Amino acid sequence: MTDVLQAYIDDLHPKAQGHIRGTAKLVIQGHGSVMLDEHGARAGDDPADVVLIAGDEVFRNILSGDQNPVMAFMSGKLKVDGNVQRALKVSAILTS
Repeated sequence: MTDVLQAYIDDLHPKAQGHIRGTAKLVIQGHGSVMLDEHGARAGDDPADVVLIAGDEVFRNILSGDQNPVMAFMSGKLKVDGNVQRALKVSAILTS
């Protein structure tokens, strides 16, 4: 696992644990995938209810609050595979 993925897992684990219903996958282009569920965050590439796809910089900006996830989606910087409403709920957790 790369240091980049580990940093996401460390940051997202407490945010996701007990707050995510179902499963979500963040695909960090060029680095791999992080799975989010009620147990927290972990590296993996399992099937998920919703998949968010973006580059490392976009995800970092969303997590720091510098990038609105809805605007990232509308501008094409963030791609969503699955239910967009679920993606918005995941985004709200990411930015908390």
